[in-house]
Amino acid sequence: MPAFSASTVRMQAPDDAVSLPVRELLDLDAWATDAARQRVGPEGDEWLIEALADELRGAAEDARGRGPVTALSYVPEPRLGELARIELSALVADDTYPTVTVDLLQRYLTTPTDISFRPPEAELRTLPAGPAVRVRHAYVQDADRDGTGTVLETCAYGICPDEKWALVLLTSWRALAHTDALCALTDDLAQTVAVN
Repeated sequence: MPAFSASTVRMQAPDDAVSLPVRELLDLDAWATDAARQRVGPEGDEWLIEALADELRGAAEDARGRGPVTALSYVPEPRLGELARIELSALVADDTYPTVTVDLLQRYLTTPTDISFRPPEAELRTLPAGPAVRVRHAYVQDADRDGTGTVLETCAYGICPDEKWALVLLTSWRALAHTDALCALTDDLAQTVAVN
């Protein structure tokens, strides 16, 4: 089993993505300001740079809590902020599940939760990195007592390079008008996942 890092597991990043520092030791405030300035451009308004820096810092802090191999903030329109979060994570076999299979990943990724908005949809795929399952799911976040909240959509791939470990590519977003485009983006990214 490889030591999981950006050097052993790779994925092509979309042009409009900002790579989030999930493992690096650095000053997140300074990093976020620099990343926002690069994404907005040198002539960008200072208020826009500050707003995007706040969002990128929050995205990096959030992703660090899960410890993915890599995490991206997809920002095609800087004035609108983060459109989607993209994370690639590793799952390792253990005593409970000594063998990782696509079936196991499908069960893991399609398990409904208390906040599931609708039943997940799964389909088997074959990717260059190995057999996979693609799962679409939606959740209601921050629901009030009437059940009204924000819908979070996800498109995930559970990929099995071998039976001792797996990768999960997860894209999540709240901008429901972009669902088809973000699912297509996730499909394209899944094709680029590679293991050294």
